[in-house]
Amino acid sequence: MQYDTIIVGNGPAGLSAAIFTARANLKTLVIGQKLGGQASDAHLIENYPGFKSISGLELMKIFEDHAKSQGVETIFGEAERFEKDKKDNTFRIIAGRKIYEAKTIILALGTTTRKLNIPGEEEYLGRGVSYCATCDGAFFKEKTIAVIGGGDAALSATLYLAALAKKVYLIHRRQEFRGEPIKLTRVNEKKNIELILDTVPTGITGNKIVDGLITKNIVTGKEDKIELDGVFIEVGSTPTTLMAKELGIELDDAGYIKVDAAQRTNTAGIFAAGDITTNSNFFRQIITAGAEGAVAADSASKFIKE
Repeated sequence: MQYDTIIVGNGPAGLSAAIFTARANLKTLVIGQKLGGQASDAHLIENYPGFKSISGLELMKIFEDHAKSQGVETIFGEAERFEKDKKDNTFRIIAGRKIYEAKTIILALGTTTRKLNIPGEEEYLGRGVSYCATCDGAFFKEKTIAVIGGGDAALSATLYLAALAKKVYLIHRRQEFRGEPIKLTRVNEKKNIELILDTVPTGITGNKIVDGLITKNIVTGKEDKIELDGVFIEVGSTPTTLMAKELGIELDDAGYIKVDAAQRTNTAGIFAAGDITTNSNFFRQIITAGAEGAVAADSASKFIKE
């Protein structure tokens, strides 16, 4: 099937781009594996204009409904392979054994969860180890758990889990947190949250299920073991840009797609938006991902017209 633009990724950047390409009368297809991407995992969003408080999944459903109302087509699946037709400079995307053709592509693949790569992490995944507080938090009511990390995601997960668990340890390798100050204030106000700073996890222990976390203080070198029932890992993410490499798109040293102010990549007809771009390095938020998506859509529209 032929489209004016195919957007790969159905998070804030991809769905925002879809709304704008559709309104520019471009036939648009969105291919994505998880509605909302990591944004849908946020149990509470309080900084998106127009919504005093809303869950990430609810907000992403609104994004999707808006896109569909503009005539955007969506399919859930993985974009398995990209090809470029050098004769007419169009693109082909293979997804689910079907071939989709497009004049332009907008990559909005987002990021994937970063792992600790410590003993026990993989072994106990789904048996006490989790990367999603909103997905698995209900399994730890009145239990003792730890959250690893120091950014917004870690603070949000800690607050969410503190309402369910008996005790939450927030473990961070530094003294300072990178998350919003208001969230840190709320964390400090909770009596069942204990901060363990200047500390890194070195191993997860258990017997069929998690029963403890081994830690090391990076200042004193002292090792300790915390008895607990679960470990939630919130240490950031890495860009999902493997497919970009297949198209010869230029990446920076950290693996993010290099784009200009108009979200153009070094490959004509391919644009990128959201957390996978170098533009997002300054401030990764739903609102900035959406803005990048809108700019990418405008650039794709102008590319087709020109």
